[in-house]
Amino acid sequence: MTDASNPHDRAPAGPDGTGSDSTGSDSTGSDGTRPDSTRPARIRVLLVDDHTVVRQGLRMVLSLEPDLEVVGEAANGREALERVAALAPQVVLMDLLMPVMNGVDATRAIKAEYPEIEVVALTSVLEDRLVIDAVEAGAAAYLLKETGPDALFEAIRAASRGEVRFDPKVQKRLVREVRTPEMREVLTPRETDTLRLVAKGLTNRAIADALGVSEVTVKTHVSSVLSKLDLQSRTQAALFALKEGLAGLE
Repeated sequence: MTDASNPHDRAPAGPDGTGSDSTGSDSTGSDGTRPDSTRPARIRVLLVDDHTVVRQGLRMVLSLEPDLEVVGEAANGREALERVAALAPQVVLMDLLMPVMNGVDATRAIKAEYPEIEVVALTSVLEDRLVIDAVEAGAAAYLLKETGPDALFEAIRAASRGEVRFDPKVQKRLVREVRTPEMREVLTPRETDTLRLVAKGLTNRAIADALGVSEVTVKTHVSSVLSKLDLQSRTQAALFALKEGLAGLE
């Protein structure tokens, strides 16, 4: 039985706050037509930044994309945790330097409590320690605020698919600075192939198609790679592959 107290186990609240449209499943639009059930589901995005004007600008830009939906905003990391619990976003667009609770700590807390939610770090700061901290906290992407709209849209979509995206400037710094873990065991050829495709940002489904195996097998390979390399996430695995020359900067 679903626990109604957990917002991540129920549908987003409708206009009446009940979790569904108060008019019922047979409702029609204002023009008398029924909603288009074939329309792709929209990606639910939470905006986190301590500057109101930045949040307003991001909301305006994201509203241009029909598959992206801003479900809420937060002005610091602590508020972000509250909004995540209440709104169940799929992707959190996170500033890193904020009062009360910074974006790195908020990212770490979100990933610990809700590992299925992806965090895209969006900041004006390109500082090595901050980049490393964000990646180690679990961010699936790290973009600079100078990033163009198209790259931002793609990073959000990629994050929702479990893929990794980094600004080219950030990627080069990560490859240079990230520590290479000690391998517990040697990777098998198939695990190495899987790691290369993870570094390219492919999902498990796409990797399965490329290797001609099942998605379950890919998940097993990914888990084995993370264990052997003593890594915590696909992001860290991708960075390891880049640093070791198993994949190239694109």
